[in-house]
Amino acid sequence: MSLMRTLKEQWNTVDSPFLILPENSLRIEDLERQTSAHLRNIRQGDVVALVGDFDAQSISDLLTLIEKGVVLVPLSAVTSSDHEYYFETAYVDWIVSNGFALRRNHSSRHSLLDELRDRNHAGLILFSTGTTGRPKAILHDMTSFLYRFKTPRPTMRTLSFLQFDHIGGINTLFHTLFNRGVVVVPPDRSVNGVLRTCKSHDVEVLPATPTFLRMMLLSGLIPADISTSLKVITYGTERMDQPTLSELCRLLPSVDFRQTYGMSELGILRVKSESRNSLFMKVGGEGVETRIENGVLKIRSKSRMLGYLNSESPFDADGWYDTHDIVELSGEFLKVIGRTTEVINVGGLKFMASEVERVALGYPGIAMVQVIPRNNPVTGQHCELTFTINRGVKFSLLAFRSYLKTQLPSHMMPLRIQEGEVAINHRFKKA
Repeated sequence: MSLMRTLKEQWNTVDSPFLILPENSLRIEDLERQTSAHLRNIRQGDVVALVGDFDAQSISDLLTLIEKGVVLVPLSAVTSSDHEYYFETAYVDWIVSNGFALRRNHSSRHSLLDELRDRNHAGLILFSTGTTGRPKAILHDMTSFLYRFKTPRPTMRTLSFLQFDHIGGINTLFHTLFNRGVVVVPPDRSVNGVLRTCKSHDVEVLPATPTFLRMMLLSGLIPADISTSLKVITYGTERMDQPTLSELCRLLPSVDFRQTYGMSELGILRVKSESRNSLFMKVGGEGVETRIENGVLKIRSKSRMLGYLNSESPFDADGWYDTHDIVELSGEFLKVIGRTTEVINVGGLKFMASEVERVALGYPGIAMVQVIPRNNPVTGQHCELTFTINRGVKFSLLAFRSYLKTQLPSHMMPLRIQEGEVAINHRFKKA
């Protein structure tokens, strides 16, 4: 049975939209009215870059392309400056955007793509968002990826925060489609836009990043502008700091805060927070195993990617993936405290940038903080701190520096402290 027919049968007794857009709403039957003539020359096994968003044409094209058995590369217009790199790295044959399809010729092939074609399976290519090196092209078997959605699960009215090119955004869409839920798309992803959308459409679940939640906290709009319909806020894709989570929990006592954890290489993982105000969590789910080696989390998952198209496999001989996340244990629960790539070594004394950031965020008036390592000819490394302050706050750099000196050991004290922009990327993560 086709994917579209399966979804139509699941929705035939539900008289409601699955997607609420700023201008209109979308039902399953509306997707069938979208023209797909521009896709007629695309064949099974072709690699197709779909540049779109959560709208009728993009979702219709996405479902049609999966049915055709293509290898899909979902992209967002906001990353257009990187698209040529993505097209080249993913061996793209077709570019689909705004109801048009453009053929792209190339002569290269990749063994992992040929493996998918031999299986007659659709595929999914996502790009990593690491801050070092060029993004990696992550290849999944789409048939296996969709299998997890066959098990019915409860769903709530969810805001679409994670974008079209993110595994979390794709997961939200399919979870909603297969479980007859509702996704609400905000007109923009500003704090005002998101909170207004939550209120006007009775959103129950807000997925967000810690950086966005920090921005929300600093906006002064909560708790007054939080919708009474909001039941759950989930956060992930980067490390949350305890001061932000604690303050959010204090201001929003009726909202449940749940941590998420995962990476595109491993598929979607199931996570259980120890409590709403705790950063400790359990990571697992069907087909997922975890272990800790030298304080670093390793995961083995049946829903893992097939591999990278532009890099060596990160899995060891037994299928374990090194997350590079350094964790602290509390019974059955773990907390991510940093990454092996973020360890700063000053004269042989090691610490995490997150430890310095946590202390800095405890100073009144500090809005955002970023700590980075720098090479040092004497000590090997030192750290530098960039911060932003809340508007209207009287701030003394001298007093802030004195505060840090009283709270940090000398080797953790930033050599340079400056007010400046803390860069945030299109996914609302610190760049």
